[in-house]
Amino acid sequence: MMTPYPDRMRTLRLLFWESTIRCNLSCAHCRRMEADEAAGSDLTTAQAMQLIEQLAQVGRTQDFMPILVFSGGEPLCRGDVFELIEGAAARGLTCALATNGTLMDKPLAARIKAAGAHRVSVSLDGATSDIHNKLRKLEGSFEAAVNGIACLRECGLPFQINMTVTRHNVHQLDAVFVLARELGAVAVHLFMLVPVGCGESFAEEEMLSADEYEQLLKRVAEKERAAEIEIKVTCGPHYERIIRQEKPQPKRMSKGCLAGSGVLFVGHSGDVFPCGYLPICCGNILQTPLAKIWADSPDLARMRDTQQLKGKCGICGYRAVCGGCRARAFAAAGDYMEAEPMCIYAPPRKDSDD
Repeated sequence: MMTPYPDRMRTLRLLFWESTIRCNLSCAHCRRMEADEAAGSDLTTAQAMQLIEQLAQVGRTQDFMPILVFSGGEPLCRGDVFELIEGAAARGLTCALATNGTLMDKPLAARIKAAGAHRVSVSLDGATSDIHNKLRKLEGSFEAAVNGIACLRECGLPFQINMTVTRHNVHQLDAVFVLARELGAVAVHLFMLVPVGCGESFAEEEMLSADEYEQLLKRVAEKERAAEIEIKVTCGPHYERIIRQEKPQPKRMSKGCLAGSGVLFVGHSGDVFPCGYLPICCGNILQTPLAKIWADSPDLARMRDTQQLKGKCGICGYRAVCGGCRARAFAAAGDYMEAEPMCIYAPPRKDSDD
């Protein structure tokens, strides 16, 4: 029987699983690094159940059972996805499914709910078809996604809107929030573009500047305070600094970058990464149990130690609540412990932790 992790270990809260590399779209900003031809190395059903059991074993050693997010690619391209959701739910895992929404219809929505999924995220990268379709590189994808959302709403399955923010769509941020409320979404999750995968070449012209990110995150903070809809920022860890600077909230428990400390990403062939945007392989679940990777990986241990952060992140008083995006640091400097390149904050030498 596994013993509980020592105090130095973090609680594994979220595991994103690239359930298949296959996808029916070829989005300009996708994090995928392989094409559909690599689908032959997707985990088999038996191997996927092995991953699920390993994740449940980790959950049994902590006071929080992890959330398992079935992502991709497009998870609905995987024929056994409903069986796998059922298996995960039966082991006490909270299941979510991340989809582009274009394949969703009423029968599929009903099957996802019956299998035990708690929530579905649907990607909408704009409030209008021209903006969304350009990023998704398929005419009609906006209309198909909105129709898929209607199917989820009709069957009573909670859903959220995921938006990757770029120069191309940032002007529609307010409109996306309005649309999300009209569609009945329970949340809007904003993803700050990270230059990896297909998005590596796309990012140069579409990524906001550091100053633009700062102003954007301040706008998002205003919307969160209005409490019109649940808002979460992903890959924008300095949002946690902005929240605390504008209105100190000592009871706020959220943290910026969770790569390797509260989050893991498992690729379609079983490789384990700190997050889906940081290509540092920490092991493979087919050779090493997930619990051992989580507990013993030198890379994960290093990332968890904010005292080892370099540059201005290393002297920043907000490093424990922000941490900087380790994936953007790696993309910019080749070292995931270097300073977050998209943060304009200049910490004073004697900056104190909040």
